[in-house]
Amino acid sequence: MAQFFKAKPNSSKQLSAKQSFNVTQLDHLGAGIAQHEGKVVFIPGALPNETVQAQLVEQKKNYARAKLIKVETKSAERVEPLCPHYHSCGGCDLQHMSLDGQREHKSAALVDIMAKFAGAEGNLAPALASEGWHYRRRARLATLFDKNTKQLSLGFRASASSKVVPISQCLVLAKPLSDLITPFAKLLNQLAAKSSLGHLELIDADNGHFAVLRITKPLNGKDIAKLGQFAEQHDIRICLQDNEGVFHGVRGETNDTLVMPEYQLLDTDGAQPEQAVTLQFTPGNFVQVNAEINKAMVEQAMAWLNPIKGERILDLFCGMGNFSLPLAQMGADVIGVEGVADMVSQARVNAKANGLNTLTFFHADLSSDLSAEPWLGKIDKLLLDPARAGAFESLQWLKKMKPRSVVYVSCNPASLARDSAVLLDRGYKLQKLGLIDMFPQTHHIEAMALFELSK
Repeated sequence: MAQFFKAKPNSSKQLSAKQSFNVTQLDHLGAGIAQHEGKVVFIPGALPNETVQAQLVEQKKNYARAKLIKVETKSAERVEPLCPHYHSCGGCDLQHMSLDGQREHKSAALVDIMAKFAGAEGNLAPALASEGWHYRRRARLATLFDKNTKQLSLGFRASASSKVVPISQCLVLAKPLSDLITPFAKLLNQLAAKSSLGHLELIDADNGHFAVLRITKPLNGKDIAKLGQFAEQHDIRICLQDNEGVFHGVRGETNDTLVMPEYQLLDTDGAQPEQAVTLQFTPGNFVQVNAEINKAMVEQAMAWLNPIKGERILDLFCGMGNFSLPLAQMGADVIGVEGVADMVSQARVNAKANGLNTLTFFHADLSSDLSAEPWLGKIDKLLLDPARAGAFESLQWLKKMKPRSVVYVSCNPASLARDSAVLLDRGYKLQKLGLIDMFPQTHHIEAMALFELSK
């Protein structure tokens, strides 16, 4: 059963008595599902085929939520979480399930949602999967300054809370970045400005390791010198981001001279070296955090869409060109459209740096009226990579675009199912559907779907 709601806090603080529940399945958010007095009960942390002890913490007319107290009968898929911060940090929520079990659940949930809410059935492609640990190339750590102890901690937000959980390591973060957390915390505690520091962003890029420290006021010379020494010692580029979003290098670099992180695509085994494209990105802007899966995802999109030289391909929600540049490199005439102006500018810079002249980018609100947009018209193929809200509004213009093929990359199976119904209603057939396991150890389900216009 899919869970299409965002739970609201219960006005009553009183907990029910502890009860036993038989868990039958997981919802697509990773919570166990049980039945109790005619209601569906969602129990985060419980697994199918388990008997658990839990307390009801919220009751609605047709469903309830419960807090897991104890696992009485364990599932064969239950494993001991490896992360020492798992039960307090809000970053991961499925470490208690085997990696194979996680992927089987995600694939089944994807198929179930697409069948139930879109009536769509397609050939399930092999899942795109990689290592389950140390896969994130980027993370933003919150700072927590304790006024009593005068100490600063680095950590992540607790689940459904603004509370910062101090951490010493992160097992899903690239190991070089995870190893920097404790030394960085020690360094920041030596700074005179430690009480006014914001978040710390760590990035593992193809051209090195980067750290971006958010500051709320200028640092003095001694603090900057300490940061510079740390950067040399750990072979990492450190820059500061002020209240206006301007970046300052700790070695005197300015926005114009700062080296920015970058990564390559189409550079894997079997590809021609001259096919590779390099994408630069600005800290703070969106980038897919799982580098290995992103490469596999782009290559699968190229294979499914099969761009041919001279075809007109529209890439909606294009970001900084993650799909646009590879499509153009394959010879297509590509139009990329994005709602964030800074990312459109970055996409244009990336296209120019790679010598791609069959690529044009536009800035547009893709949830608004697109009728007057100069790029809207007949196309051969369409690629969609929207945020969690999906691409429902953009798909209302299908009749004017008439693409033969549509590749939809989704980070939310609920909006994918809703939007698939639009495509099916317009005469498209779901040809392929596949799981993208971008975030192992979490409930997040990403997917790719190929639709083709029926003859």
